[in-house]
Amino acid sequence: MAEQRKAYLDLGDGRGPIELPVYSGTAGPDVVDIRSLAKLGVFTYDPGFMSTASCNSGITYIDGDAGILLYRGYPIEQLAEHADFIEVCHLLYYGELPDAAQKESFDTIIRTHTMVHDQINNFFRGFRRDAHPMAVMVGVVGALSAFYQDSANVGDPRHREISAHRLIAKVPTIAAMSYKYNMGQPFAYPRNRLSYAANFLHMMFSTPCEEYEPNPVLVKALDRILILHADHEQNASTSTVRLAGSSGANPFACVAAGIASLWGPAHGGANEAVLKMLEEIEDVSNIPKFIARAKDKSNPFRLMGFGHRVYKNFDPRARLMRQTCHEVLNELGIYDDRLFKIALELERIALEDEYFIEKKLYPNVDFYSGIILRAMNIPTNMFTAIFAIARTIGWISQWDEMITDPEQKIGRPRQLYRGAAQRELVPLSKR
Repeated sequence: MAEQRKAYLDLGDGRGPIELPVYSGTAGPDVVDIRSLAKLGVFTYDPGFMSTASCNSGITYIDGDAGILLYRGYPIEQLAEHADFIEVCHLLYYGELPDAAQKESFDTIIRTHTMVHDQINNFFRGFRRDAHPMAVMVGVVGALSAFYQDSANVGDPRHREISAHRLIAKVPTIAAMSYKYNMGQPFAYPRNRLSYAANFLHMMFSTPCEEYEPNPVLVKALDRILILHADHEQNASTSTVRLAGSSGANPFACVAAGIASLWGPAHGGANEAVLKMLEEIEDVSNIPKFIARAKDKSNPFRLMGFGHRVYKNFDPRARLMRQTCHEVLNELGIYDDRLFKIALELERIALEDEYFIEKKLYPNVDFYSGIILRAMNIPTNMFTAIFAIARTIGWISQWDEMITDPEQKIGRPRQLYRGAAQRELVPLSKR
């Protein structure tokens, strides 16, 4: 990142003009380096950090206006069409797509580390039977640090790599165990012969009575969902992982923190919210009145799964999810399902209605992924857990990059204080 030019800030009180370096990245907006302002007793004010670059990163790039998403420079469309999730994991963590030998080696490492320590089974008994899978995952993933102290030195590249492999391999197992516990079924152990996505479906749906044979179309659909959700730059959960990691916390605790952040309905819970909306609409005949409510500025109702905070154009992931959605519906022959009929009609309206087109409220990735997961008989409370499986590789890659960044310091956001000025305490007897 080379210094390109200077910006000048005049505070209007004699402290200025202040000279601030301006940097240009490979792509995206230029960045004004404001670190020197603190020495002058001045902070910037940016709630939500919407205009703040918190780090250097070479992992993921988003151009929301153009609808572009790149992993290590590769367009998401190319990766979703021509690579599988294991290749994308290798790309995000190591920086390059693997050759055939590297892929086989990496795939073998992940396949053979999917088992969790048998004592971890005991953790599940401490949760209520109806506990949300994400609540279970926060606890159990965080507890992994108690089992893998042999790779606890975050300053050791090999230790970080081993921890990354363990997290990528074991988070799907923990997610599936969370589902099984919720259902009152015995845990299904992983199968090394299966692919990453197929193995997860096996652990979800196999029982001692019947081995689940994953449908190749559904396996491909889940693999694509994982690819499309693997990383998304400095979002809330990724920033949480980085902030936790900046203190030197172990990677299991950092990823558990990311899972907790992802759980929020404004973040990872969006596709679950889509299904709740479809249930609320109830029938295709009710769609017009819900569309009218969505267009009414005074009405608090919002159509879930349309538009995106970052993408001001069509979400590039949504195009691929739309194709995958129709492949799954066609394979399962369930176009007549009530909720799917509502979803398809909403999709048609959003792509044709001038109001939606003008405001660029296109169906996003959450709209389609929720439909696909429901079609696969995955309950809505597992949607965010699957998101966490996908995002684990992004979190651990971002965490590793942060650890190796010489400019990284422990995170310490500042504030605009608007509380009481200094006051004198009055004794209790005189208040």
